Order: sequence, then structure tokens, then C-alpha cells
Amino acid sequence: MERRTFLRGAVIGTSVATFGGTLMRGAAYAAPAQPGPGPYGALGAADARGIQLPSGFTSRIIARSGQTVAGTSYTWHNAPDGGACFADGTGWIYVSNSEISPNGGVGAVKFNSSGTITGAHRVLSNTRQNCAGGKTPWNTWLSCEEVSLGYVYETDPWGVNAATRRDAMGRFKHEAAAADPVRKVIYLTEDESNGCFYRFVPSTWGNLSSGTLQVLKAGTATSGSFTWANVPDPDGAPTVTRDQVSGAKRFNGGEGCHYANDTVWFTTKGDNRVWQLNLTTNTYELAYDDSLVSGSAPLSGVDNVTGSSSGDLFVAEDGGNMEICIITPDDVVAPFLRINGQSGSEITGPAFSPNGQRLYFSSQRGTTGSSSGGITYEVTGPFRS
Repeated sequence: MERRTFLRGAVIGTSVATFGGTLMRGAAYAAPAQPGPGPYGALGAADARGIQLPSGFTSRIIARSGQTVAGTSYTWHNAPDGGACFADGTGWIYVSNSEISPNGGVGAVKFNSSGTITGAHRVLSNTRQNCAGGKTPWNTWLSCEEVSLGYVYETDPWGVNAATRRDAMGRFKHEAAAADPVRKVIYLTEDESNGCFYRFVPSTWGNLSSGTLQVLKAGTATSGSFTWANVPDPDGAPTVTRDQVSGAKRFNGGEGCHYANDTVWFTTKGDNRVWQLNLTTNTYELAYDDSLVSGSAPLSGVDNVTGSSSGDLFVAEDGGNMEICIITPDDVVAPFLRINGQSGSEITGPAFSPNGQRLYFSSQRGTTGSSSGGITYEVTGPFRS
């Protein structure tokens, strides 16, 4: 059976890091990932925070909803969701969406080079159901509203410049965004049971004020070729964007999205799949499907996704057994961590620090099952590069 081969390594600077790789293929598609031993070994016993981790990894709590972030006067938001890290001198910033309405938005925590929290601040306020999003190569955070006719807001992680609503990126039930600096586009997922997958082509790369919204067109199979077609009315009125282009491919609940080295991955929660678009060949396939695994599926409730410098994907569960699972470049899927005692929650916002040594994420509703019970964590350990 042919296997995927990823281009290893990372391009790391003050603006963006890109990870992962491209599919090398012959005539046939590779099989979706199958369960197997993870590169970090089995999960150990739960630590004091109820998190099971492989040997050599440790966790700490960064922030709790409704409480001030340690060492600051900033109160952390409810329902923490999508997030990303940005280099800040020798330190970094972790931004986190708030998936509540009508007072959602984005908060941020600042760290110095040793990982000590040095500040926290608000980035965006008074928006609705800010679920996922994505970072840009010019160091802004795209925060996406997961509501009907929702908007994308371009924000400043430092909280200095005012956020800007980017109407040209379309009005629909937005989820995640992923920037592709090679093709100079932004990919967008849609959280509808009959949703679509989009890309936004800015008139000028680095400026999202104008451009063209396009939708992916393909057949009904789980693999094949695809094309892009312009969406005539990105404002979604009177016809919603997903119904404007004949032949637009439907996806069951688009969620997380991640770009690296001529490949974009995105998740669909309605059918527990991870899709892979191979951008150099304009073909697509399944990177993971829980109905196609041998034995019990380690990954269910697929949601937010990020990547590491090794080419590994880290996929967070909404439900399931509250795990972040890893999908390796050789198509093995395995649990990386598990949160115990929080079955009424979901894991959100996985993102690596710029040096790749720390992983941030949240349990959106924590132990209470309520949006006011969110907990944001950091895991440190020997992540492979």
C-alpha cells in the first residue's frame, strides 16, 4: 500500500511557521490513517489536573473563565475556543476566541522566553460565537463567527490596532481559516451539515479588504480532483453562499483547518473525517475516517487541528473521550493526551509556541459543562522536530 511522504522541516520567522508536507503518489490513493503506537508512547496516569500524557510531558493551567489570569488584572473569557501563537520578541502571545453570543471576541496571554506569563489583554469584543479562525503570515488573527451570515474579523494579537470586519471574505457560518502563502489565498471552513469549503483570493496579498470568494467543486466521492468557482454574492443574500454554485462539494460540518507545504487539511465533525487537499495536483482524499479504521477508532468528534514541525497533525476532539490525537506522516493515528472528568466539554484551540516546545489548548466548558467553566492549558515536553 502506498504511503504518504511529507516534506519535513519548518520555515520559522517572526511572521509565520509552516509545517507538514505533500503527498507523493502513483496511480492510487493512500489509505486513511490507521490506529497504531504513537511516537510518544502510551498515556500515563492522570496528573493533578486530570490530564493523561506520555512520559516526559507535563501540564499546567494558564487561565480559567471568569478568573483573572495569574499576575495580571485581566479576566479570562468564557467558552475559550480556537487559538494560535504569535512570536513576540523572545516570547510569544497565545490568542483565544470566545464562543459566546452576543459578547464573544478574543483574549490573549503574553509569555516571556521562559514561558512565564507577563500579561493578558482583550483583542476583540462584542462579536458572536467566535469559534475557530486562523493566523496570517503578516501576524494578524482571523476570528470567525460561527453563526448564520457570520463574519470574519481581522484582529491584532497585541490588542493595539482595532479589529476590522472583512466583509469580502463572505457571510456564512464560519469556522476555521488557514493561510496559504504560496497560492496567496485563505482557506475557510463552514459549519453546516451541507456546508462547503472555500478559499478567499485577496486582490493584494496581505490586504483582506477586497478580493474574490471561491468555493470548491468536486464529485461526491471521497477522493478525486477539484476545481474552484467564484461565489457570485459573498454576502450570502438572498441566497446563502453554499447554494450559489452548482457542483459545489458538500461537507458535513466543517471545523478545523491547517495548511502546510502545499497541503491543506480540514475536519468534518458530522462524519468524523479529516480531509486532505493536495494543492500541487488539485486532488483530494481522506486523511482519516473513523468508519474506515481497523478496530476501535481512537479519534472521534474531530474538531480543531494544528500541525507540528515534524509533520504531525494534532486533532482535538469535541466529545469523544476528550483527547487530542496525533496523525503521523506515516498514517498512524494515536492519542497524544486525554482529559479526565470533563465529559461535558470539548477540546479547543490547539496551537504550538513558536519554538514548538509548548502546546496550548482549552477545555471549553471544563468540569462544569458550562461556558463559564472553561480552562486553558499548556503542555510542555519533548515534542519531536
